[in-house]
Amino acid sequence: MKYVIGCTQDERGREAISLALTLARSLADPGSVELELVHIIRGSAPEDSATQSERNFQQFQIDSANAWMERSLNLVPSKIKAQMHVRFADSMAEGLLEAVSSFKADLVVVGAASHGPLRRFTVGSVANALLHSSPVPVALAPSGYLPPRLLTRVSCAVGTRSGSEAVLQTAVEAAAVRHVPLRLVSLVSLDLGVAQGINNLQQRAQAHATRVLEKAVEAVAQRTLVTTEVAQGRTIEAAIAKLDWDEEEIVLIGSSRLAERSKIFIGATANKMLRALPVPMVVVPRYHIVNDVVDTVKV
Repeated sequence: MKYVIGCTQDERGREAISLALTLARSLADPGSVELELVHIIRGSAPEDSATQSERNFQQFQIDSANAWMERSLNLVPSKIKAQMHVRFADSMAEGLLEAVSSFKADLVVVGAASHGPLRRFTVGSVANALLHSSPVPVALAPSGYLPPRLLTRVSCAVGTRSGSEAVLQTAVEAAAVRHVPLRLVSLVSLDLGVAQGINNLQQRAQAHATRVLEKAVEAVAQRTLVTTEVAQGRTIEAAIAKLDWDEEEIVLIGSSRLAERSKIFIGATANKMLRALPVPMVVVPRYHIVNDVVDTVKV
């Protein structure tokens, strides 16, 4: 399996590498993962530049990137395969998506915007573009991410809309293959309950979480512990704050119903979750083929 990591010469790049290493080390065989450390330089390659000054500038950027990318490569333990790549594209997001296609990668990993609050997400232009177009899961490291050696839990935000089965199946397999507990989370925003009736909304959320739990327990085939929690608050952010979060876990969420098949499109609820989550998040494409994600989010 392969992870493409968006590398930049700042904390965001180092946090992306840290998350990728945590995901890789959590596998029974970390050596089965190949990390493709990718830095994108905007514009054309030197040989395709229009003027000599452009060629000189692009070559300078290549030389600079190669120097600090070597240092990034040294962060990867020898038992995990890793290569560095400096590529050219009109934007970093476009270049990363081209790298995903070129390397036939299973996952793309990026950091939050560098100006975000500590251990929270501020989605910059690169992550935003990936979260609206990537054909593979996108893993996001929050600002200030301090990587654990191994994951200790997988949480999964469960929904009721068509296509949500893929993220559930992915989470079940992700937890089972690394022998960590799976927690299913159903979030209830009470500001939606004014029109629908708060009591009715809570009852339906609890019933839905119970049904999903039964499904997950059956799917996991006694390979790991599955629990469920329903969190309620005036807003989605407030509901998330009611939950206990383990710094050594990741959260999986699905894509909006607006997403094309096998593509990511992050919806309004997921955007709200981003602002509140203190742990890494993996967004799974709609109707993603689970076997592909299993290789990815064996994470």
